[in-house]
Amino acid sequence: MIQTESRDKPKVRSIETCYHCGDHCRDRTILFDEKSFCCNGCKSVYSILSENGLDHFYNLNKSAGISLKSYQTKKYDYLSDEESASKLIQFRNDDFTRVSFSVPQIHCSSCLWLLENIHKLKPGIISSRVDFMRKQVRIDFDHKTLDLKEIVELLDSIGYAPHIIFKDLDNPQAQASPDRSLYYKLGLAGFVFGNIMLFSFPEYLGLENDQGTDFKSIFAYLNLALILPVLLYSGVDYLKSAITGLKQGHLNLDVPISLGIWALFLRSAYDIISHSGPGYLDSLAGLIFFLLLGKWFQNKTFNRISFDRDFKSYFPIACSVIDGDLEVQKTLDKLKPGDRLILRHGELIPADGILMSGEAQVDYSFVTGESEAIYKNIGETLYAGGRQMGGIIEIVIDKMVSNSYLTQLWNDDAFTTKKYSGQTEKIANRIATIFTSVILLISFSSLIYWSFFDASVALNAFSSVLIIACPCAVALSIPFSFGNVIRILAARGIYLRNTGIVENLSMITDIVFDKTGTITSISASHVKNTGVELNPRQKDLIYSLARHSTHPLSRLIEKEYSHCNLLGVSNYIEEKGRGISGFVDGSLVRIGSAKFLDIPASDNTGADYSTYLEIENEIVGAFLQVSAYRKGLSALVEKLKQQYNVALLTGDNDREAATLRSIFGKNVSLHFRQSPQEKLNAIRKRQEDNARVLMIGDGLNDAGALRQSDVGIVISEDTSNFTPACDIVMSAERFEELNKLLQYASSAVRTVWFTYLVAAIYNIIGLSYAVQGLLSPVIAAVLMPLSSVTIVLIGTGLTTLKARKLGLFGPAPAYQSTQAKMNDQYHLAR
Repeated sequence: MIQTESRDKPKVRSIETCYHCGDHCRDRTILFDEKSFCCNGCKSVYSILSENGLDHFYNLNKSAGISLKSYQTKKYDYLSDEESASKLIQFRNDDFTRVSFSVPQIHCSSCLWLLENIHKLKPGIISSRVDFMRKQVRIDFDHKTLDLKEIVELLDSIGYAPHIIFKDLDNPQAQASPDRSLYYKLGLAGFVFGNIMLFSFPEYLGLENDQGTDFKSIFAYLNLALILPVLLYSGVDYLKSAITGLKQGHLNLDVPISLGIWALFLRSAYDIISHSGPGYLDSLAGLIFFLLLGKWFQNKTFNRISFDRDFKSYFPIACSVIDGDLEVQKTLDKLKPGDRLILRHGELIPADGILMSGEAQVDYSFVTGESEAIYKNIGETLYAGGRQMGGIIEIVIDKMVSNSYLTQLWNDDAFTTKKYSGQTEKIANRIATIFTSVILLISFSSLIYWSFFDASVALNAFSSVLIIACPCAVALSIPFSFGNVIRILAARGIYLRNTGIVENLSMITDIVFDKTGTITSISASHVKNTGVELNPRQKDLIYSLARHSTHPLSRLIEKEYSHCNLLGVSNYIEEKGRGISGFVDGSLVRIGSAKFLDIPASDNTGADYSTYLEIENEIVGAFLQVSAYRKGLSALVEKLKQQYNVALLTGDNDREAATLRSIFGKNVSLHFRQSPQEKLNAIRKRQEDNARVLMIGDGLNDAGALRQSDVGIVISEDTSNFTPACDIVMSAERFEELNKLLQYASSAVRTVWFTYLVAAIYNIIGLSYAVQGLLSPVIAAVLMPLSSVTIVLIGTGLTTLKARKLGLFGPAPAYQSTQAKMNDQYHLAR
């Protein structure tokens, strides 16, 4: 009995497919709004989407929804408990809460579109963003309007129930169960491939009709039965992808593959049923098996690269940790819940934790885009990704460090929109777009031509052309070649944001250096007091204030007076490029430039090079920084000048102009006393003259210039200077290898172009044999994934060999070794 329901009047229709999910309406068909549904669940989701103006969901992909025949309402009452809900929260402030869910049901562009428009379904949802590859959705919502339970129930009601396992919540990457369907499909295809070959022995052995007629007929039908699950399960993804592409009006790479598969099957089925031949089922099973084997290899290699990048945090950030009476440095992978962290001004919060002491002024612009500092009280939660903008604070970690979450923030679109898009990727996309059309034309032309001479040769040529043509090699070249570059560099202590940065590096024409903390070594530099001798209390005050800052000069002052007593600091303020101030043990202390302290020019003659010390509005001294330039700087600059336009932009004075001129040479422009804004403007001016600019800074006063540049590199000596504005974080120990990095990037781009050439030669040779009918489909099926494997091996192999030749292959630097020794010496002195 068919159940009917309609907004106008009931109608009875024949059984058909569900408008929402595409399943067959077997037992009953529910008619609603003149459309057929297989169950009330699908009808309800359609009604929700239609009433909220989201029925465009079905225009992207017909029958794109999730089947809800077996849908059962789940209980999410446990999310009403604040303690349980807090485990899912990534970030919360006064305005919104951010959560991230694993949603395994995501499978097509319609899913992506719907989940990124769910704010139209429920007032209070601010925005949502889908990571299609990881099948994750990130949702920002107003917690004053909605609670977490309502968000999850909404997702569940439209067929996208989040996959929540509380034991895995501290590791977002572990939330989603691994997809093992490829292994099942590959195993089934391999099993059937082997058995069809066994059953085809009468044909292979050429048995005469009077000796083996019955056997050949029986085995042929067994082969036909065996191939059906391979066709409908192992190979169904290619068909689905092809149909989806055609519905969206474009020919994707799976269209010719699907045509080849079905051409082989239909021709084989006809031959077997009509007793005119054994068919090509062994070739069909082999084709699907080798296609899946190639996909498995690609996934395995790509996942390895992705794992390496995520596990190593993708950038060398570390924290100061209290270990007994000592302050030591630990990399993020060694932090654990319960660790007490010390965070100074400008340092990133690496994990969710509870504020234990100090005045927290947290800048969450890294997470929210809003730069206004939020004040937090002792006992409140501080979230990963925030940056402390006040004095020193102590927090206790209450969650595992989520390196992948920080990596996700670093790769956010907000920090990548300005970057240049490389020509190699554009060409790859263009090739992939037109390739399918050309292959279809060649295959059908071959079919028509050979049909006049030999039908079996026509089918063979048609199938082989569709199968052997492989644009996948072009599509794989960039992610595997550049991905291997990123992996090798990360092991060397050079961390790239993403693969696009590799080609950006190869396009550089101008290189601009900052000075302090970039070409100078903070650990090897020191300061000299040019004023009168300070008394013990003054030293205590200066040391206590300088300890709150991460600026290189502040760290030098801290090191100079590391034997002094630590006093309490309040109302700490730091102005980039100018100075720091705060109340230390009740006394107002300021350390900074003459402009910061409002010293008239007539009063600082000859001391313009100094950093002044002021206590209770009285100048008590001044420091001169004695710079120690990085090892190999002169040789590096000489190499770079041969190919690039080199310049220096620094906020420092020109006291060391003569020394810098001897290093950089007379033709290099040196600019002193540059504010952060002036640095940014200088980079922009070069770009207006069609230059591709590489900016190298320390990540503190150079954020604007780093973001404006085509590539921004932060030189990290104490690993606390990470900024989302940069594209590369380079360990200071690898500073001498900057020229090698640029050479390596250019070589990687040449490798990609070479793989394009190899792919073109492969396709030309393969097609020339295929159109003549000289290749069997199974041989073509072997050669297609083999070509992809070859491209992957060439790309990864050549980039690996080049890294060895340049000396970039080796262990990562021992982060913080110098700083750790300095800290130990400081505590021993105390």
